[in-house]
Formats: sequence, C-alpha cells, structure tokens
Amino acid sequence: MSDSNTTNFANPSTFILLGVPGLEAAHIWISIPFSTMFVTAIMGNFTILFIRDPSLRMPMYYFLSMLAVTDLVLCTSILPKMLGIFWFNSREIDFSTCLTQMYFFNCFATMESGIFVAMAFDRYVAICDPLRHSTILTNRMVAKIGLAVVLRGSLLVLPYPVLASRWPYCKTNIIPHTYCKHISVVNLACADIRVSSYYSLSVTLFVPSTDLFFIAVSYIQILRAIFNLPTKDARLKTFGTCVSHLCAILVFYIPDVFSTLMHRIGNNLPLYFLIFMANVYLLVPPMLHPIVYGMRTKQIRDRLLSLFRT
Repeated sequence: MSDSNTTNFANPSTFILLGVPGLEAAHIWISIPFSTMFVTAIMGNFTILFIRDPSLRMPMYYFLSMLAVTDLVLCTSILPKMLGIFWFNSREIDFSTCLTQMYFFNCFATMESGIFVAMAFDRYVAICDPLRHSTILTNRMVAKIGLAVVLRGSLLVLPYPVLASRWPYCKTNIIPHTYCKHISVVNLACADIRVSSYYSLSVTLFVPSTDLFFIAVSYIQILRAIFNLPTKDARLKTFGTCVSHLCAILVFYIPDVFSTLMHRIGNNLPLYFLIFMANVYLLVPPMLHPIVYGMRTKQIRDRLLSLFRT
C-alpha cells in the first residue's frame, strides 16, 4: 500500500476497506458463516418471491414479497465486496461506488422498517375489522402503501451520500470496516461533519422509534380484539396469525438497536466486535425472515411441501 493511501492527498478516488481490523489472518474463517448466511438469505428470499399460488394473492403476501426484495438488496449491497476482501484481499472501492453502497443499504433498511408498519396495519385490519379487510386493503391501497414506503426510505437517506460527497477527505482513505458505513466514511473527512453526524443520528432515532410506535399502537388494538373473543381456542388461533410478524420484527429491530447503541456508546469495546454487530444487523434478518414466514405461514408451507412432493 503506498503512502498516498494514508497521508498528503486530496479527495481520494478510492477508499480502502480493511475488513475486520486485527483479525486479517482469520478473514477466510470469518467468511464461512457470512457466506453461509448470504446463500441462505438468497435462496430463502427468492423462494418467497417465486412461490405461485392463488391463495397467496393477499396483502400480507404482497408485503412479504416487498420484504424479500429489501432483504435481497441489503445482502447483495454489502456481501459481494465483503467476500472479495476476505477471499481475494480486494480492498479498494471507488469513491462513488462507496457512496452508492452507503445509500442502498441505508435506504432499504429504512424501507424494511416501513414494511413492518404496513404488515402491522394489515394484521390490525384483518383482526379488528375483518369484514372490511378486502375493501380497505385493495391492490390499489397496497400499491400506495408500498410507494410511500419506497419514497420515505429514498428521500430520508438521500442526504447521507450527498453530504458525504461534499466533505474534503485529506486525512486518510482507509475505512476500518467491511463496508462503507456512513459514520465510518464521514469520520475520515477533515471538516466539521456535525451536519452529517446529527442528521444520521436523527434518522437512526426517528425511523425505528416512529415505526415501533405505530406497530405498538396496532398491536394494542389487536390484543384488545383478541381478548374479546369468546373462546380460548379462538384467541390462540387469531394470535397465531401474528406470530410470524412479531418474530420478524424482533429479528430486525433487536440487532438494529443493539448495533446502534454499541456504535454510539461502546467506545471501550473492541473494533472487531462493533464490526461484527454491524454485519449481523444486515445479514441475520434477511436470512431468518424467509425461515420464519416459511414455517409460520400455512399457505407458504403447504406450497413448499407440494413442490418437494412433485
């Protein structure tokens, strides 16, 4: 690596991703669980997308398909380059490519949070007002909700790369991470980056807290409706339709909150631990979501079983 990678240069045309600093010798071994999660996520989410069954033409499956697409983008936006670092020591990444990567995984993570709100709304209507479910959640309404989710994610995250592209980078072009995490990139700027830092912190706090609030409100109403059902069997059966959604929410938000807290307050933690948590947040949910919905959704489970029998 030349000296120009570390000192005395103007804005770099490329950044250098270090992978997992301090554990370079173990990169091949680290790649094994990551590549396994990647392959599982790709296969699982493509399976969800390509299942064809008339009984699945309902709002929840459309939202689940949107979730599968966002999970696929989250995986493919970071894993190929990460595995290139681990397997081939291919550490260079073009400046514009780095900003594009930064935009896509933040954008689609924000979209994914919005999809969970849409799914909670679907469960609320299905349980609290079942007779009007088909008239409220029409295909047109589902399309509008999907468009709103996409626009919110796209616009909220757009300032990340726009601001990052405006800062001068004259300290170093070495990023101690496996991908172009926003805060890791802007911290390399030799300028006052408080605008970027405060904006990203605001989005990081605003999006999950707002979405979790609406999800909580939906489930409070759902639980009230369930407790008003006449029999225990009816209550359990109705609540069972929400279990896969609740599991998917926990799988997504717990790593997200933990990773965010560790990066903000975990200054005394080893850097490799913070990097592992950042990768877990982006890899584990896409791997587990199809498994959760495949096991818990009867129509999907039955369709998969019928495919294997033929």
